[in-house]
Amino acid sequence: MFALDFRDGGVDVWSRTADGVEVARDEEYAPALYLAADDWASIAANRAHVEGHPGVVSTAREEWRPGFREEPTDVLRIDASDVDAVRPLARELRGWERTGTYRLFDVDLSPGFRYCLETGTDPAPESPLRTLSVEVPPAELAGDEPRITECTVGPGDADGASAAATDAVAEAETVTGDPATVAAAVGERVAAADPDVLVLDTARIVPALFEAAREAGVDFRLGRRPGYRKRAGASTYESYGQVGHSPARYGVPGRAVIDRENTFFYRETNLAGCLDLVGRSGKPLQELAWASIGNVLTAIQVREAKARGVLVPWRSWRAEFFKSMRQLSAADRGGYTLSPRVGLHEDVHELDFSSLYPNVIVTRNVSPETVRCDCHADRADVPGLGYAVCDDRGYLPDVLGELVAARDGIKRALRETDDPERRATLSGRSSALKWILVACFGYQGFSNAKFGRIECHEAINAFAREVLLDAKETLEDGGWEVVHGIVDSVWVTPRAGAERRPLDDLARAITEDAGVRLECEAAYDWVAFVPQRESNAGALTKYFGKRANGDGTEAAGDAEGGAKAGDGAGGGGNAFKYRGIECRQRSTPEWVAGVQRDLIAALDEYREPEPVCGVLAQFLQRLDAGRVDPAALAVTNRVSKEPGEYARYTRSTAALDRADDAGIDVEPGQSVDYVVVDDEKDTRERVALAAEDPESYDAGYYRERTLRAAESVLSPVEWDRERIAAYLADREDAAVTAYG
Repeated sequence: MFALDFRDGGVDVWSRTADGVEVARDEEYAPALYLAADDWASIAANRAHVEGHPGVVSTAREEWRPGFREEPTDVLRIDASDVDAVRPLARELRGWERTGTYRLFDVDLSPGFRYCLETGTDPAPESPLRTLSVEVPPAELAGDEPRITECTVGPGDADGASAAATDAVAEAETVTGDPATVAAAVGERVAAADPDVLVLDTARIVPALFEAAREAGVDFRLGRRPGYRKRAGASTYESYGQVGHSPARYGVPGRAVIDRENTFFYRETNLAGCLDLVGRSGKPLQELAWASIGNVLTAIQVREAKARGVLVPWRSWRAEFFKSMRQLSAADRGGYTLSPRVGLHEDVHELDFSSLYPNVIVTRNVSPETVRCDCHADRADVPGLGYAVCDDRGYLPDVLGELVAARDGIKRALRETDDPERRATLSGRSSALKWILVACFGYQGFSNAKFGRIECHEAINAFAREVLLDAKETLEDGGWEVVHGIVDSVWVTPRAGAERRPLDDLARAITEDAGVRLECEAAYDWVAFVPQRESNAGALTKYFGKRANGDGTEAAGDAEGGAKAGDGAGGGGNAFKYRGIECRQRSTPEWVAGVQRDLIAALDEYREPEPVCGVLAQFLQRLDAGRVDPAALAVTNRVSKEPGEYARYTRSTAALDRADDAGIDVEPGQSVDYVVVDDEKDTRERVALAAEDPESYDAGYYRERTLRAAESVLSPVEWDRERIAAYLADREDAAVTAYG
């Protein structure tokens, strides 16, 4: 199965087989929610009232566990008329009596996931899927009434099982013309390719093409049946202090739609990674594509809970267990961080615990129903907190144990294959699992987690702190000096005059002791730890270094920015690793990021600040002379408010005003790209949109940004921005080509 369509009170289930595409119609499906109370009599007294509701098909008395710590009890199963009736019905039931009288379960499950969960349908396709990509230039969709006059249709991502891209569209084709002509051409290519998955650079393409076809009276389809459906409207949200924007979601009959503008897993992995999680979570491909990490993790946990006879709370609320003041003080802590020793260190080795938090959960049996259990209240299993952990196996270790083992197996297979297609498939699957494992720890402390518990979060941190400190002690006893440590990683260098045990031997000993594998992640010729701004203390996540092998073990994502060759290209490529500094920051202009990488390459070559400043001076001369392409100076900023809500007229505000003038809608949570052309102005003339192809820029503004990036490179060798600027000023008229 690869797609579900809910229509006319039934469900169409689309599947690809060896013989083609099949669709099965399910007319009997009725989604279920559950009603629980302190005693069955309260429910029985109102059962007839529930059955008389127009959105209810039937009811049944069943036995379920309302929670992992609760025994089975009688609850009322309520079968709704369709998936759209579930939430309105739940809201009405909740309002019948005072808060707390009733508890509702299995309410807020997404439609496709609910169907697969309740009917036992496996959403993982049995045969390779056909994919097709449809792209439109961003300017085509600007304004309230977009007109698409150019569209590119090409083969999409293969799912790794075979070369599933259709022969009908073997190469990307661009069609142009009036909107009706473009819509007709796209429809013809989609019909010829007959894809199972449509990969769109933005789902806004869907209503725009349909509207163009409607106005021209053209018969148009994107799906295997006529029409389309708006599955959710656009929305702005706030998460962890950041404003985000979720675009509207659309679906077409008989095909899964992946919106590149609104997908995490497809963007961070590939189709193979998404399909791996489809099988593990039970979420159909289209839902998986737009889902967040927490959403998919919840789905995996829900499947395990239902298998154990546990219902899914609608609005979960778990009171925190009583704690003494000493316990509160000890528990309210995160993972250990060892302050980095600012400076440039030679012969550095990075060691990482493999999936530390998930492995702590698995090996220590940490789960919402096991931590501070009633049956072992006299035990103190969690170091420093005194919490007991039950001997009975928890549901969370079972869930994560399978994922950890699967990822370990995938990583082994990656090491054993040189086939590019297989490596792409395995890498996508590994990345998908990595994101789930990364989130599993923090999700335990998330207030909206269906089965989370703050005591689990605290216990995981406590175990992890002990693991890191024990590892530090073992490494130091083995003749190594720890120059930095953060949660699950340590950086070490040989201690002068000490007899050293090989790191591989120490890693094996630590692994055996901790029950979590410690891996020698990378070796560096040198690593530079950057100090905090306006402070001599080390910044925890800002460092850069030269790999010992120089061939780049992290080819993807390590040298982001894509600067042009000869324009601050970032010499050395993947020989270097960058973390937290400007060239890894999304808002840094491409040219500035490239200059910073070149300065790091110069530092590697000369190991002295003066030659690095010589290289910097050459770039600044080009910048001051206006010889830098303005397109390479574009700043990308995410906006958090509407233009009129900003207290000051910032560069982003000016860019928003210019976007509005051009008919481009930028919602809070979305990004705007602009070039600073005159930073002294306080009007919209301060910037120009990158899409406007500006011909000039404010050299002074970009000089400051470049100096800031240079400071990150040279501050580990005790040159701050003032010293850099003074050195440049003293040599402003001197020839700098000697350092070329």
